[in-house]
Order: sequence, then structure tokens, then C-alpha cells
Amino acid sequence: MPSLSQLPGEIKRKKLTKALTRLGFVINEKGGDGSHYKALWPSTQKSITIPQNVNKYTLYYLLKEIESASGMVWEDIQKEL
Repeated sequence: MPSLSQLPGEIKRKKLTKALTRLGFVINEKGGDGSHYKALWPSTQKSITIPQNVNKYTLYYLLKEIESASGMVWEDIQKEL
């Protein structure tokens, strides 16, 4: 898990969702509340809610959720960005 200083200040949700799609997540733009997206990891059926604004603190939380759902780490996601 990277420290907060290693994460970018902000990342665009579109860029993050494209990277997650390439890694195997299924993105549902209508699945979350309001402006949130839902990312589903097919093998475990665990889902992660992705908000519209992804700052470094939100990204840190999302990375913990992604790692617990799929085993993917930040380095894997960075390669796809």
C-alpha cells in the first residue's frame, strides 16, 4: 500500500475507471448513488463505489477497497493509467 505522499493529488474518474476496466473490473455508471459509479470484481462479486471527485485521500481509501476485492495493488493500476 503506498503512502499518501506517493499518490497523485487528484486523478480523473474516467482515467481510473478505464484502468480498472483493463484490469478486469466491470464498471456500472448507473449502479452508484447520484454521480457515483460502481465497479464490480466479477470473481468475488465485490463492488466498490467510485465518487466523481477522486482526490488523494479518496484514492487511498479506494485502493484499500480494490486490494481487498481483487488483490490488485497500486502498481498494477499505475501501469494501466
